[in-house]
Amino acid sequence: MDRADVGALVQSAVDGDAAAWKALVEGLSPLVWSVARAHRLSDADAHEVYQTVWFRFAQHLGRIREPQKAGSWLASTARHESLKVLKSLRRTTPTDDPQLLDRVSEDRTPEQTVIDWEEAAAESERIRRLWQEFEELGERCRQLLRVLMASPPPSYQEVSAALGIAVGSIGPLRQRCLRRLRARLDARGVL
Repeated sequence: MDRADVGALVQSAVDGDAAAWKALVEGLSPLVWSVARAHRLSDADAHEVYQTVWFRFAQHLGRIREPQKAGSWLASTARHESLKVLKSLRRTTPTDDPQLLDRVSEDRTPEQTVIDWEEAAAESERIRRLWQEFEELGERCRQLLRVLMASPPPSYQEVSAALGIAVGSIGPLRQRCLRRLRARLDARGVL
C-alpha cells in the first residue's frame, strides 16, 4: 500500500468509515504477519500477536500523529508484541511429561508459611509454660525428673546414689511428681 493511501484510509477510519478500516486490515495484515513470523513464533502465538497488534492499533487510531506511517507503527508494535511473547515463553516450558506435571511443589505457600509459624509459636509458648509449671514443683520432684530426663537415662541405682532415694521409691515418686505437673498444666489450660 502507498503511504498516502494509508494516511487517507487511517483518517477515514478515524472518522468511522468501516470500509476504510477493512481496507487497512486487508492491506497491512501481511506486514503484521511477516513480523510475527520473522520471530519464529508458533501459529497460536503469531495469531495472538496479530490480534493484539490490531487491537492496539484500534485503541490508538485517533492518536496516531503521522497517519501515513501507520505501517511503521504496526510493524514496530508487532515486533514489540512478538518479543513480549518470546520473553514469556522463556519463563514457561511446555511439557507433556506426566511425572513433571504431577510433581508436588516444594515451595511453601505464603499461607502455609504463616500456619507453620503460628504453630511453631504456639508450641514454643506451650513449652515455655510447661517449664514454668515445672519450676513451681517442689525441689525433690524437680531434681528427680531432671535426673530421669538425662540422656542416656541413668539406672535406678545411679539415681538412688545421686539423690539418696531408695530404688523402690523412685518409680512411685516419679509418678506422683508427673501427676502434680499434669494437674498444674491442666489447671492452667496448657495441655
